[in-house]
Amino acid sequence: MGLKEHFEIKEAKLPSRSYVKNPSEKIAYARLRTLELAESLKNVSEACRRGGMDRASFYEWKRRYQIHGLEGLIDLPPVHKTHAQTTPPHVVEAILDLSLANPGWGCKRLDAELRRQGMLVSHTSVQRVLRGANRHKRMLRFMALEQSALEGFKLDQEQLRLLEKLNPCLKERHVESASPGALVCQDTFYVGHFKGIGKVHLQTAVDTFGSYAFGMLSTERNATRAAELLYAHVSPFYASHGLTLIAVLTDNGTEFCGTETHPFEQLLWLEGIEHRRTRVKRPQTNGFVERFHRTILEEFFRVELRKKIYASLEELEEDLQTWLVHYNTNRAHLGYRNNGATPYETVLKFVEAERQEA
Repeated sequence: MGLKEHFEIKEAKLPSRSYVKNPSEKIAYARLRTLELAESLKNVSEACRRGGMDRASFYEWKRRYQIHGLEGLIDLPPVHKTHAQTTPPHVVEAILDLSLANPGWGCKRLDAELRRQGMLVSHTSVQRVLRGANRHKRMLRFMALEQSALEGFKLDQEQLRLLEKLNPCLKERHVESASPGALVCQDTFYVGHFKGIGKVHLQTAVDTFGSYAFGMLSTERNATRAAELLYAHVSPFYASHGLTLIAVLTDNGTEFCGTETHPFEQLLWLEGIEHRRTRVKRPQTNGFVERFHRTILEEFFRVELRKKIYASLEELEEDLQTWLVHYNTNRAHLGYRNNGATPYETVLKFVEAERQEA
């Protein structure tokens, strides 16, 4: 007994094989021939080889043939790409807008707020939308908010506070200076303890106009060394280019702040330089120089200290000054102040513009 007789296939509604013109029905009849061939040969492998069908597909089509007959051998129509329960576009937009305005909120908090606005959506749907927009983590939402701020999105005070808390260097982006020397950020960075040398500290200063940097190593952290950097390195640079050092921003460390006899304070008074101080326990206020510390740590100290053993402070100082020349004159800066130019090129561009206007 063949397959047709055994399963009582009803083919009355379908045309004869010789008159079939529908491609899907032609394929169905080809599958039926493979099933009948396996029945006649009593060999599934040989029938599959002749019919161009793998064994797994053979048994799947056989199962569908047993249940639905010839109609079961026809390919099912494709599933529509838009699911009936897809989140409406206006709800997706509301979720993304609300998450941008409140990046500290998770999916459940966003779900609760959307329900208050009359939008019934589950917190799992909210999380799925956030994941699709790459905002499913708190830090990613804050990064999206930060990017929006750079593109012109206006932040309120609460958003600024949260961003500064997550990114200590963010606040330096709001520090603006009209010219080189208008504001220089200065700080002290502890490098480490070197055998045969002792503790090594780095005095640093960074111009907020174009990120031009100064540095000097010492084994002491005191006001004399802080004043030496300003007197021997910073002030002469601006004087040589016809510029004026107007203000210096420091933290409240003892090397920068003190009485009238304090060496650093005295130097500022003699030079007529304004001394600005950061808020207590708010190092991000001096974010310019804090970001420079990270750069010099990653690009100079962690590289050179793995390649060379320094026996003296003078040897390390020489390599530091060489790197600073590279940083200021050869290393492109991608920030909006330099736009791919080096800090020294930014200074020269300003000086040339001032000369042409004069």
